[in-house]
Order: sequence, then structure tokens, then C-alpha cells
Amino acid sequence: MEKPSVTQRKRLKIRARRLTRRVLPFVASLFMATPLAAPVARTTAAGMETKMPSAKAMQAAFFDQRMHDLYRDLQVEQQGLRYDVFEKAVTGYFNLKNDGKLSDKQLLTVIDFNLPSTEKRLWVLDLASKQVVFNTLVAHGHNSGENMATNFSNENESNMSSLGFYVTQSEYVGKHGRSLKLEGVDQGYNDNAQMRSVVMHGADYVSEDFIRQNGRLGRSLGCPALPMDQYAQIIDTVGNGTCLFLNGNDTTYSSKYLNPDVAQDVAMNTLLSTQS
Repeated sequence: MEKPSVTQRKRLKIRARRLTRRVLPFVASLFMATPLAAPVARTTAAGMETKMPSAKAMQAAFFDQRMHDLYRDLQVEQQGLRYDVFEKAVTGYFNLKNDGKLSDKQLLTVIDFNLPSTEKRLWVLDLASKQVVFNTLVAHGHNSGENMATNFSNENESNMSSLGFYVTQSEYVGKHGRSLKLEGVDQGYNDNAQMRSVVMHGADYVSEDFIRQNGRLGRSLGCPALPMDQYAQIIDTVGNGTCLFLNGNDTTYSSKYLNPDVAQDVAMNTLLSTQS
């Protein structure tokens, strides 16, 4: 196999340094609590040597433990955010960081459409301070369902919500007032979001009063619509390059950003670089 040239090696080092700068703040705060241990072999009482888990298996176990620690510290279980949804969202966050798609803001927005519209099913998480910034109501698309969202689409004029990972863009003022553009990054699932004008905006049908009168929230044309008394603050907080994950009950959904190996490698490589 041909060895890389001096120029290629320099480029690889520069790319590694850039990657470290992108993900270091969150990863350091998340993973510095426990040192990594090297795999060792043990000898049983009968004198037989048993193999310990591989370095890759230990890395996966370490990453999983830190995910559970973060989930516990955020105290989102009490608010209804299930661990499996949280884990997928954080995994995608790391993958998007690895691809250079996110800003330096360490924010993650999670929407779980497996929950009914009458529950607060949107969370904005500050991963650096391990705090929940917002936990509020959010509407789904008109044709996705009544109180529960069960149908999803990427098609124009479907009036359905689209699952997957998004990266927030800039805001603008449209027919719904201040609105936040969303870039869908899951091909085939939400990459038509901008063509469909799927954005974050406020709506008067997203409120506790509407629930009391109708037994559910009102519905949008596919946008994750927010309460009028919070939408402006949420747009100010999550705009311009943060991760949004929209979860729902669709067994056909898949995403390249749910690659656990990438998430684990980014986290571990960054941790090791801080210890060298």
C-alpha cells in the first residue's frame, strides 16, 4: 500500500485539528469525568487466560454510559423524553458535527411525534450546561393525524410532517410572522423541507386553551408550529446552525446520521487528544 505523501499527511493533521475544535467543548464536558482504561487479560483460578472485551467494545460501552449520564443530568425522563429517542438525537448531533454542518452552539432540539399533541413534546437541550432550555408544545402536519401523528411525508403539498434530522438556518418574516428556515438533511425523508416551506413559526392553535376546547392542538401544513408566547425566544435560541431531530413512528425511516461508530469515534478521538 502506497504511503501518504508529506503534503497528504499535513492535510490529514489539519483536518483532524479542525474536527477536534468543532466537537471538543461538548465532548470534553461529557467524557472527562471517567478516564479510559486499556483492555487487559485476566487469568482464572485454573490458570487459564480469558480475553477481555476489545477496545472497540469498551469504547461503545463507555460512550453508552456517558449517554445515560447525560440523560440523567438533563432530567428529561421526568418530562417524557424517552432514552431511545434521546440517544438517536445525540448520535445524530455527533454525526452532523463530524460533517461540519453545525455551528459552535451546543444545542440540540428534539421533537417526539410518538407523543400526543396534548403533551409537551419539544425539548431544546443545552448539551454544554446540561440544561433544558425549553420544553413545550409543538404541532404536527394536518394530514399526519389528529391528536397523534402517524403519517409522514417528504412530498410537496402533502401537508404532513417529515421525520429526520434538520439543521436550522436563518430567520425571515413571512405570512406567519417571524419564521425559521430548516434544512432537511435526510435524503428521501425531509430534504424537500425548503421547497415545501417547512419552517418553525408561531401559531395561535398551539396552546393549552386550544387543547381544552378541542381535545388536541391545531395542525399545520407540515411545519413544527410553536406557541405564540415562546416561538420568538425559541427562534432566537436555536437559529443559524443547530441540530433538530424530529422523531416519529415510521419503521421505514433510516439515516446515515444515526451511525453509532462515527459518534463514538468522534467522542473518543477528541477525548484522547485532550489527554495527550
